[in-house]
Amino acid sequence: MKIIVDKDIPFIQGRLEPFGSVIYAAGDKISTEMVKDAEALIVRTRTKCGAPLLNGSKVKLVSTATIGTDHIDNKWCSENGIEVMSSPGCNAPGVATYVISSLLLSGFRPDKDILGIIGYGNVGSLVGRWAESMNIKIKVCDPLRQKAGFKDCNYVVLEELLNESNAVTLHVPLTKDGEYPTCRLIDRREIELMKPGTLLINTSRGGIVNEKELLDYLKNKKLKAVIDVWENEPQINLDLLRYVEYGTPHIAGYSKEGKIRATRMALENFDRFFSVTTDKTGLETPSVPTTVSASKILDSYKPNLDSERLKQNPDSFESLRNNYAFRSEP
Repeated sequence: MKIIVDKDIPFIQGRLEPFGSVIYAAGDKISTEMVKDAEALIVRTRTKCGAPLLNGSKVKLVSTATIGTDHIDNKWCSENGIEVMSSPGCNAPGVATYVISSLLLSGFRPDKDILGIIGYGNVGSLVGRWAESMNIKIKVCDPLRQKAGFKDCNYVVLEELLNESNAVTLHVPLTKDGEYPTCRLIDRREIELMKPGTLLINTSRGGIVNEKELLDYLKNKKLKAVIDVWENEPQINLDLLRYVEYGTPHIAGYSKEGKIRATRMALENFDRFFSVTTDKTGLETPSVPTTVSASKILDSYKPNLDSERLKQNPDSFESLRNNYAFRSEP
């Protein structure tokens, strides 16, 4: 069996070799020639998995060490007999730490202000639980979960959340179809519904926010923003980077524990599909705490240093991301 692996997935080297020939490559350098006789790909967001890459190949499994799968053409893969597996929730504590730290450093008042959470899956719900453990009042919008009958919180419509929140954080996948597409979910209409001075945090995917519209409001100081994910990464909008409170190179979930979870999940996907057992020694992580404090969050991580590095050298986006010194979770 031939297996192609993104070389920047940590802690994975040596674990797949017992099951075949393993080739490690940069995610954006994985090519049609490389994959044509491979049976499995283990990737991150930089590998676009669809017909241009996979057509005519022997690939049976694409396992991504990420929560999102917008870099994968799921419909095409399904139609062509390729199983797609992701790593849901792997980086939730890292992202939740990033979000709450950004709130605290940007002037959000836990005892007075309201946090709006759009998307209440693995990441959004952890942000919500941690926020409530700090006595932060939350509002949640997730029409898919609400329609499915979830009773885990009091869901509100998007307009109410945007009108009444002092900060809004996004935790949805990037989708362009279906009943509730999220591409350009935050556009001019939604931005105009926000209170002056509202802080918008995007750690989901570039494209969920209309960057051009947001930039106009940041320039006029009507809103504030913290952006970790960007359209056209790694060629990001430099004007937007200049005006955000914090701008980081898609590293919100880059905790050491989160990376361990992601690698373990990617390997577990491989195990299930091929009915094998890979070595996962050293890929254990502690349980996720149910409560946090402001001091624990800020001791764990502050985004300002990562933001300063990117703002000083925006051309280093990919280098900063791929050579990131993983931090610890609270």
